Amino acid sequence: MRILLANKFYYPKGGDCIYTMNVERLLVSHGHDVAVFSMQHPDNHSTPWQRFFPSEVSFRPGKGLLKAIARPFGTKEVRHCFSELLDTFQPDVIHLNNIHSQLSPQIGELAHQRGIKVIWTLHDYKLICPRYDCMLHDRQYCQACQTSKWSCLKHRCVKNSMLASYIGYREMAVWNKQRLSSFTDFFICPSQHMLEEMKKCGFPSHQLVHLNNFIDVAKCQRDSYQKGEYYCYFGRLSKEKGVRTLVEAANSLPYPLLIIGDGPLREELEKVARPHIRFVGRKDWDALKKLVGESRFSVLPSECNENNPLSIIESKCLGTPVLGSHIGGIPELITNEKNGLTFKPYDKEDLRKQIDRMWRIPFDYPQIATDSTHEYDAETYYRHLINLYQK
Repeated sequence: MRILLANKFYYPKGGDCIYTMNVERLLVSHGHDVAVFSMQHPDNHSTPWQRFFPSEVSFRPGKGLLKAIARPFGTKEVRHCFSELLDTFQPDVIHLNNIHSQLSPQIGELAHQRGIKVIWTLHDYKLICPRYDCMLHDRQYCQACQTSKWSCLKHRCVKNSMLASYIGYREMAVWNKQRLSSFTDFFICPSQHMLEEMKKCGFPSHQLVHLNNFIDVAKCQRDSYQKGEYYCYFGRLSKEKGVRTLVEAANSLPYPLLIIGDGPLREELEKVARPHIRFVGRKDWDALKKLVGESRFSVLPSECNENNPLSIIESKCLGTPVLGSHIGGIPELITNEKNGLTFKPYDKEDLRKQIDRMWRIPFDYPQIATDSTHEYDAETYYRHLINLYQK
């Protein structure tokens, strides 16, 4: 088959980008012809298809802001670039990923108009929430946009900015669920939580498919499941990830904590963390594999509606159990006392108690790795995905 993958970035910026590039490798390994469509960016990986990429836009204040503001609604430049790619590659299927704002759903509509099947993997809640996460600023769960079209403006949901919130409001009005459903064959929901939220918001059930994310499980193989005397967090150091709550809870416990990653909160957190909490910055996979693989357990203290986080999947495949906040799709990935525990999000006291409990549970680390590598194996994912492409 000839498959065109679309994602707004073509470098490992986040989970959506990693997933897209993993799917590309998986499809090529099975003999399919694969092209990619993205936005120009200096960090992009090199690809023969980059000559079709539209120019980079930025929503930061400056002379390019007006161009960026127009992009979410569909622009002539994106339409021209994408149409040229369709003419050249002539795909059987277009597989959309994270395309909002920088590319826009217009590319799915253009493909559908040519009779091309459209599959869309949902990496966040953007189709039902202008700010991607169904959360208010005070960390309350929110679905107000489904009943009041002005809610996004009332609460300044997007970046606490009236302009950004207005763009989000207009984007949802232009790309409403009826229009999105009209040109999409299937929406892949990586979590059951995502699928249920899409159903609640009126997307047709027959278009929604639950399919967990996958990883290259071979890269997680380890010779030993011996553990060190520490636990870890790995990921972005930002507010929605709950790392501040984790540091506050860990400060009152004696167990060594390793924080792997970087982000806007790093400097602030380093100032308040006690000496048994170490910040080691970003790591490449080999270093990350060793640090997470030898950790007693990892913690994902998210305070946003996570979908199907790769960090949990990677941790489990390395034989490392996970303590995760009971929010979004996280609880689906954790079986209490078998491969981890959950705790109440935002609650540092409950988090502290569950860290102490995790330290004492005699987990079967090799069995966690075995079970997880079977569950998240790329070949299993491929069989489900190709079935959707061929339906």
